[in-house]
Amino acid sequence: MKISKYFIALACFAASLGLASCNDWLDVNTDPDSPNNKSALVENRLPWIERWFMYEHGIVNMRTSCNIGVFYSTTGNLGCGDWEFGGGSTTTPYQSWFVGCAANLPDIIEKAQKDGATHYEGVAELIYAYGFMDMLDLYGEMPYTEALGASAVPSYDNGKVIYEGCLARIDRAIELLQTPQSATAVPLSSGDIAGGDVNKWLKLAYGLKARYLLRISKKAEFNPDMILDCLAKGPQNNNDNLAFTCYNSGSDVTDYLMGDPVMTNGNWNYLAYGSNQRMSKYHYDLLTNMRGAGVEDPRADKDIPWVMTNMRLDANGNVADAIWMRSQPVDIINDANGRLHAGGAFSISAPTWTNVSKDLTYEIKNEDARAKFVAEAKLNHAVSVDGEKVTVTYAPGSLYVNSTNYILAGDTVYVNLRANSTLTGNAHNPMDTYWHFQLTTARDAGASSTGIFQVQPMSPFDLMTYSECCFIKAEVLFRKGDKAGALAAYKAGIQASIDDIQAQANDYVGAGYTNFILTPMDNAKITAYMNSAAVCQNASDLTMSDIMLQKYVALGCCSEIYVDMRRFNYSAGNVGNFGVVYPGMDHPAMFTGQSVLPGSNKNDVQYWPRRWRLPATLELTYNETQALLVNKNANQNYIWSLPVWWDCATDEEYFSYIQ
Repeated sequence: MKISKYFIALACFAASLGLASCNDWLDVNTDPDSPNNKSALVENRLPWIERWFMYEHGIVNMRTSCNIGVFYSTTGNLGCGDWEFGGGSTTTPYQSWFVGCAANLPDIIEKAQKDGATHYEGVAELIYAYGFMDMLDLYGEMPYTEALGASAVPSYDNGKVIYEGCLARIDRAIELLQTPQSATAVPLSSGDIAGGDVNKWLKLAYGLKARYLLRISKKAEFNPDMILDCLAKGPQNNNDNLAFTCYNSGSDVTDYLMGDPVMTNGNWNYLAYGSNQRMSKYHYDLLTNMRGAGVEDPRADKDIPWVMTNMRLDANGNVADAIWMRSQPVDIINDANGRLHAGGAFSISAPTWTNVSKDLTYEIKNEDARAKFVAEAKLNHAVSVDGEKVTVTYAPGSLYVNSTNYILAGDTVYVNLRANSTLTGNAHNPMDTYWHFQLTTARDAGASSTGIFQVQPMSPFDLMTYSECCFIKAEVLFRKGDKAGALAAYKAGIQASIDDIQAQANDYVGAGYTNFILTPMDNAKITAYMNSAAVCQNASDLTMSDIMLQKYVALGCCSEIYVDMRRFNYSAGNVGNFGVVYPGMDHPAMFTGQSVLPGSNKNDVQYWPRRWRLPATLELTYNETQALLVNKNANQNYIWSLPVWWDCATDEEYFSYIQ
């Protein structure tokens, strides 16, 4: 990690960009237009630390979700289509954490201590723990004790040291958040983009501690009662949820590493800023057929994107009316319709539209494939056939994929997750978050995507929710044999997730947003769903799978799903007596990742994604010696299949993988 000094200098410089207009300085000999790492005020430094942390955690949420099939991505290095994970996907979270966020933490902690700003120090300690736990969850071993110090080649710590260090920081944060600030210290509300409610931060601290204590569920030292005690002091309802406020209008600061915005929701920055991501069938089926009940979740219309089809244009070329179509999912695991086998693991293509009659000619040599293609095309378009050549006429207002490869022609049914912001071509109306095919003052070509409810540019960025706490409680009570209590917590978690969306939807309507997926759900459908067979109604019937699959739906774009799948060994069914917790989860149909995941069967630890390889352009170039001292396999491609510390039942098992 030779560039760690550069990381720190660059981070301090970047933070100073956001502090340039300050006029309240304790040191009158310091130029307020040129703050430094010692003089920057805590209330000016904290919001940028929080923004950069949100950016880092958003990357982690999105990339882990794609790695394990919550979403499908055409970005090959994320590996969702073949589990041949690429090194290019591992660098940005690491850089963003150290450069934008972590490098500033020692300085704000020091300044907060000097000012008696215990609440700022407590929040900084929580972010310190949260971010390094992200790094542990992903990379396993990394610099921690020496990470933010002066060494250009800091030593590495093993996962146990990092885990225990993060828990100690949470305990320190709990102490600080309960300690009154100095009379001269600035209130937390002056510098916190989550609203400055100290009590909410304290409840978050207990919630995070419960989350992290749950990580060691495979170990003998797992303590369910300690988790329940933390949950009793954590969020008790949706009003206790803590989220960073995000914006869809006004000026924005951009990330100096990637040039991406940082005022918008961190998950949106990666999942819905571009057009590469789509809904996976595994995720889709849970929303539409949980427990095989054939009952649709009321959240489905919010969490599955829509597109305008069959658009009718007026005389000026604008859309006069259209039919909204909800996306079909990409079947990564089974590829039942053969789409990925036909075109390739990452070949799903984005459609465009036409405002004039458009002819495309496809050459299809296989007679059966040609007949099938013609039959399907004729359902919506004029078609002519000349031998092996099929010409489809797309009428004005039609969607089509601009390619003569017939395999791609049907990809109009796979709607990307993209949502619009004023930063991506929609500055005329910040209340419109539809992604448009074309949007100018002269023509509105309609919407190519609504995006999804929880990943809009202005969506609150949840740090943890009451719903997640309910599911943690349900799991712990289930483990203790209290099925009645587990059922109540499980149902409370589902209801809390739905209620949270409903409350946000009412806020969006009140604010004037026009995207129809941002409107409230039908209360009758909510009641019917909660009383249906899609939700377990009897304690004796409740399974761990019921709990974890509903948690999966509630969390959505969240790295905790990746954590949970590892804790239960995906669909191996070999953890405790819980059976298969994630039924149907398996290698992708297009699996080519044998060098990454060499395990031969589901019960083999190395069959499943367990961690990420360290960034080759950073740690494995500049600090490889230290990396190899703690993990002899750090530079091997199969490192992706080796468990991190908390994913092992014993220390002996863990060290057998790394020493």
